[in-house]
Amino acid sequence: MRVSGVLRLLALIFALVATWIFISSYISFNMKTLRLPRWLAGLESQAIPVVRTKCGLSKPCPDNFFAFKISSGAANVVGPRMCFENFVIMSPVKNNVGRGLNIALVNGTTGLVLTQNCFDMYSGDINLLVKFLKKIPEGTLVLMASYDDPGTKMNDETRKLLSSLGSSYANQLGFRDSWVFLGAKDLKDKSPFEQFLKNNPDTNKYDGWPELLELEGCVPQKRKAWPSMAAQ
Repeated sequence: MRVSGVLRLLALIFALVATWIFISSYISFNMKTLRLPRWLAGLESQAIPVVRTKCGLSKPCPDNFFAFKISSGAANVVGPRMCFENFVIMSPVKNNVGRGLNIALVNGTTGLVLTQNCFDMYSGDINLLVKFLKKIPEGTLVLMASYDDPGTKMNDETRKLLSSLGSSYANQLGFRDSWVFLGAKDLKDKSPFEQFLKNNPDTNKYDGWPELLELEGCVPQKRKAWPSMAAQ
């Protein structure tokens, strides 16, 4: 056999071997690719489930406690929002909030929402709020949030009624202040669930209003005790 013939034969054998290696590698790669979704599914089954808390709290509430979150309004643009046991009681989306004080009443034992209302504290009738506060039943939880102006119409009688619900800042509440609060009818001690921010041109976040406030926590079903550690 001539040398040229031998070289052609060697070249042919090399080409066949290279082709076989390529085909083998390609089939092996496709088999791994087909098995990949099962491998991913295995990882998915081992993933740690995400714990979702009521009202989006930073941590779940213990047994016999109600979860709540209250946000005040932002200036006179965005209205307040109240959530109780994962139920949104009042919000701009529900179109049931208004300028002034927004109030929701909840049964302190069952957690059922009794009613909600808003009172214009800039040009409204303060007597409507006084009448509403006086009719709150015993054992009722009271959720409050300011929007725009909660204090212009405030008088001594109203401040006294709010203080009896456990508020520490009712006597200071004034024009365009930010305020969120959860109290109860005839609470003997001051509520740990309250935040207050004075309208101050030097510190206001918005033009003419302080920043919005947000309050969240776990309130006991039986209001015999109000542990401050339950506040978030």
